[in-house]
Amino acid sequence: MPPELLALIDRPLILLVVLAVGAALGIGVERLVEGQKRAERRAYWQGRNAGKKGGKVVPLGKVVPVETAKANGSATDQLACVMAADFSARALLNRPEANLFKALDAAVIARNPGWQVMAQVSLGEFLSSPDKDAYWAINAKRVDFALMDPDARVVHAIEYQGSGHHQGTAAARDAVKKEALRKAGIGYHEVVAGHTTAGELKRLVEKLVPES
Repeated sequence: MPPELLALIDRPLILLVVLAVGAALGIGVERLVEGQKRAERRAYWQGRNAGKKGGKVVPLGKVVPVETAKANGSATDQLACVMAADFSARALLNRPEANLFKALDAAVIARNPGWQVMAQVSLGEFLSSPDKDAYWAINAKRVDFALMDPDARVVHAIEYQGSGHHQGTAAARDAVKKEALRKAGIGYHEVVAGHTTAGELKRLVEKLVPES
């Protein structure tokens, strides 16, 4: 046994002090590491929440910007963020979409007044999943139009494919929506700009909506 340790054993008071200091240092280091891990987890989940709202997912260990933290923080932080910003109203649909909505709505009502057409509906409003990651993957994605039956259930989704629809990652986003809708037993149908006539739209509605 080293002579230094023997000397400490001969002096129990000093030995207790050394052990206490060592234990305190160990606890301090452990708390520091755990605190850092908690901060990393917090930043990670704040980043995931930001990504679900259209932002970028923040990798583990990265610092979340103050603006992102405020926008995804408490209701008080969100209120402060909103109060500091400017807002203005804008149309829910662009002109071609609005024209399609009117024609689709009229055709559905004529076919069955109990059915309704909803516009720009988030998938998270009418789909559910026990897999939280899968749910958040589709939560904020929207369908252009949803056909809702008299029991307020979405039975069919209709996507308007305009001239610029397939730009960027649109095809990948559509694939995600199609798969989620397919698994939920909800029909997916496309109306292509410049190719779908009024007669074809009417026949589509007659196919999808039961006659009253």
